[in-house]
Amino acid sequence: MSEIDLFKPLQLGPNLFKNRMVMAPLTRNRSTPEGVPHALNVEYYRQRASAGLILSEATCIMPEAVGYPLTPGIWNTAQVEGWKTVTEAVHAAGGKIFCQLWHVGRISHPDLQPDGKLPVAPSAIKPAGDAVTLQGPKPFVTPRALATDELPGIVTAYRNATRNALEAGFDGVEVHAANGYLLDEFLRDGTNRRQDAYGGGIDNRARLLLEVLAAVCEVCASNRVGIRLSPVQPFNDMRDSDPKATFTRVVELLNQFDLAYLHITEMGRDAPGAAGPFFDPLELRAIWTGVFMTNAGYDKTRANAVLAGGQADLVAFGVPFIANPDLPERYRRDAALNVADPSTFYGGAEKGYTDYPSLT
Repeated sequence: MSEIDLFKPLQLGPNLFKNRMVMAPLTRNRSTPEGVPHALNVEYYRQRASAGLILSEATCIMPEAVGYPLTPGIWNTAQVEGWKTVTEAVHAAGGKIFCQLWHVGRISHPDLQPDGKLPVAPSAIKPAGDAVTLQGPKPFVTPRALATDELPGIVTAYRNATRNALEAGFDGVEVHAANGYLLDEFLRDGTNRRQDAYGGGIDNRARLLLEVLAAVCEVCASNRVGIRLSPVQPFNDMRDSDPKATFTRVVELLNQFDLAYLHITEMGRDAPGAAGPFFDPLELRAIWTGVFMTNAGYDKTRANAVLAGGQADLVAFGVPFIANPDLPERYRRDAALNVADPSTFYGGAEKGYTDYPSLT
């Protein structure tokens, strides 16, 4: 057992994290309809700057990447300028913030797509469930399979989004390759039935992700780039015939980039086998050669145990940071936590967003 706990700083490339508590990426559906962060978002992130690292809510890399109303983007000047006000506030409060780069893939709806087009995916496989639209839930549609010659455009969008994130003042970026969105859809054989160089074996299914990371690292030093994977997450109707084989190989391939960290969400543990034959995602720690972050329902005790045991270097917290803007101080003092109100998680204004009290 090591002496590492949540409050021990971590130097990660050029970034010094003052503690090992990461604010997980949390979609809150409170940007403008044009995907521009505004004053309310500035206050929300500023309040939580005591995290060692803030991961922004998932941020769309292009108009076709949008899958939920009122989610922010990073593809145009207005969005970059909006994010600048956020990063400046976080930095003024002594915090660090990475931008999570997002393309939802098939988890969208024509109502949210430019010109009402179909969402795109590796293969034309309709997900079960409903899309979230401004008019309420609507059944998912069968997506359009991306043509091979369209994939370089996706890579370019990630490269441009990374450049924009740096222009907006982010300390780094996290590539979102989890939770059933586009890059995850390519990785898992339940959603990738392609017959070209991007389908079939694991190395082929990982090809787009590797190309994206190479492009991102062209414009941002790799020690400022993280990646998020969700090996056992069934969310968004995801499944793989052999998650252990798939994600073991994917992590082996990712080692070549010398990234800032690997962010593994353990979500799906509460539904063993739902996303395919179950395995413990923390096993990936032994394969990864760098900093390892984990996430899924951790509290202070469990987080300190996983850090002390060497199973992780960073722990991301979601709901606790929603309700407790000063979560690190509350954990430091063993103070009581505010209780989150799930009815205010998505959409709305100040209530359930910036009105949770801090310790006095």
